[in-house]
Formats: sequence, C-alpha cells, structure tokens
Amino acid sequence: MTAVVFIHGTGVREPGFSALAGRFSVGVTALRDGLRVVPYYWGGEHGARLAADGASLPPAAGTHRGPTAPAAGDDDTAGWAALYADPYAELALAAAASDASARELPPGSLPPDQRIRARLAALAAEGDAPAAELGPGLARAVTDLAAHPLLGAAAAALTPDDLANLAARGLTARVIAGVLDSDAPLVPVGATRDAVADRLAAALGAPGRGTERGVRSLALRVAGSAASRAVVRRRRALTEAAHPAAGDVLRYLSRGEAVRAGLRTLLAGLEPPVAIVAHSLGGIIALDTLVLTPLPQVRLLVTAGSQGPFLYESGSLPSLEHPAPLPDHFPDWLNLYDPHDLLSYLGAGLFPGRVTDVAVDSRQPFPAAHSAYWTNPAVYRHIVDRLP
Repeated sequence: MTAVVFIHGTGVREPGFSALAGRFSVGVTALRDGLRVVPYYWGGEHGARLAADGASLPPAAGTHRGPTAPAAGDDDTAGWAALYADPYAELALAAAASDASARELPPGSLPPDQRIRARLAALAAEGDAPAAELGPGLARAVTDLAAHPLLGAAAAALTPDDLANLAARGLTARVIAGVLDSDAPLVPVGATRDAVADRLAAALGAPGRGTERGVRSLALRVAGSAASRAVVRRRRALTEAAHPAAGDVLRYLSRGEAVRAGLRTLLAGLEPPVAIVAHSLGGIIALDTLVLTPLPQVRLLVTAGSQGPFLYESGSLPSLEHPAPLPDHFPDWLNLYDPHDLLSYLGAGLFPGRVTDVAVDSRQPFPAAHSAYWTNPAVYRHIVDRLP
C-alpha cells in the first residue's frame, strides 16, 4: 500500500488544517484505491507565534479587508482581482454612466431597480445555499446589495440582463473575498466561481450565458486604482495577513531542524513505497529533509506552489547551495505550479533530468491562486499518475 504524506504550507493552523487534509485525502483517494494518506501537521508545534500578542503590529488604518489585485493581464483573473478588492466596482461604474433623469418610464411600468430588488429579496431568502461551494456570506452580500444606494442608478443605465450578470459577479466576488479574509486554506478554482456566478445570474433573471461579459469592459478599468486604494486603507490588515505565514518562513529558515526531525520520525515509521505531497513551505521542508537524509522508502516528492527552487537559486535553501546538484539518493520530483501563483517556481532548469515541472491553472488571481491547488481536479490527476 502506497503511503502519501501530506505536508501543509505557511500560515495553516487548526481547524483549517483538518479541513485541508480532509479535502486532499478525498481528492487523491477518489482517483486511486488503496492509498494511505498520512498528514504531517507541523504548524501547531513548529509554526510561528506572536509572543507579545501582536504588539509589533501598526495601529488599524481602516476596516476594509480584501485581496490585492495584480496588474491587468490578458485574461479575466485581473478583473476578478479587482472585484475581490471592491465587489461594487462595476456597480459604481454603471451608476456613474447613468442618466436616469433623461429616462421617462411608460405609464404603469415598474422602476428598473424594483425588478432586481424583488429578485434579490427572493435570493436572500435562500440563505447561503446558492453559493455553498464558495463558503458562507451570500445572504449577507445579497442583503447589502439590495440596499446599496447605487443600485437604482445602475439599473437605469443597464438592461435587466446586464444588471443581473453584473450583480451576480459582485455577489460572487463578495463571498470569495470573505473566504480570503478568513485565511481559509481552501479557495475555489475559477470554474467553480464561474458556475456559481452563472447560477446567481439566472436567479436574478439573466438567461444562461457566460459570466465573463463586463469583467474586462468594467472591472479591468479599475483594477489598478482599486488595488492601490485598498493597500493604503489596509496597512494593518496586510501585516496581520502576513502572519503567521511570513513568520513560518522566517522561523523555518532560522530554526528548521525541529520540523525536519519531526518529518524524519514520521517517515521512519512508514513502509515503502512512500510519496510526499507538500504545499508551499511544506515543499521546502520536504526538499531539505530529503536532501540531508537518505530516505529510500520515499519514491516520489510532489511540490505545489513551492519556493524551493527560488531559495536554491538565490542561495537561501538551508540544505543545498547552487550550483551543487541534488544528491543521488533524492527521489523523483514532480513540481506543480500555477502561472498566476507568484509564489510558485520552476525546478527543471536548475536540476536537469531530476525535476518535472507541470503547470496547473486554477484561473484565480494571486494570492487566491496560491491556495487553490487542492480544489483543482488537474492537481490530483497529475499526482495520481505519478504515484508509486
């Protein structure tokens, strides 16, 4: 029986780790029977902690929290990043283009915003269920949108179908932004996000068509400015978000032997063949352990979103300094990276013939892309195809 050791990345603590490990176990065992999944939770014992309860953090500079948008690209990730930073960005742009005073309604017709408000009220009555795949928060988002002061002006500027699609994107982005703010270790991939947005658009009266309409034409125009304003407002929030993730990295690089010793002890008790699957800093921990210690029972290392190659090339990897090669005892290495994940790096150019780099696109912007590996079906297919 193949044992698969799963190692989490930076900033993960309970109860998030149990949810993450459970999701990984379901994903990998669904594609192959007879696997033994063995989680290695190092965050509780070896992760960073703020000893003075955050006394070093600067004072709060506002309450708005959300992800940082990257620069606009040639796909829809930057548009979604803008909406995660400000879910009402498109609503504000539509309202700004409105000339409601110039429109005269036919006798007996309903104001354009009355239709959308009625549908929002019906959607709110369903609670969070219509967006359950994304996480909690839909009901609150719907209630807030229904009461938004710009909804009437936006309704006057758009067709009912376009307004329904715009509202659905904003609601979807609001829920995902809440997931990101909660530091949840699982973020849905773009396909799941788009399916939910389509479902919400249909509930708000739009015909069945893609949710990409309007993302490029509206959200990308505010991506840079929305991100800049968000960063200024959220200095303390960004600092808090960096811990314990940044602290875990610094603590490992300065005092990493204890966490490596824990992994060696775990591996020593497993019968071969063993595969290690590790995310982010977990991949660095596994890489260092396997370089420093011959562990013949380990036949495969899989890293996802790993900074190991970058640390090696920059001279920061504890176990190996460039240009030294991987030792002969090092196992096969599959390195999964997301093109939108700015914390994922390539190893094949540094270790020719020893590393296989494979791209897995979650269709999420950074930083969401860094946490979307374990909801991406392609990740599990690549892992299972290489398991011993």
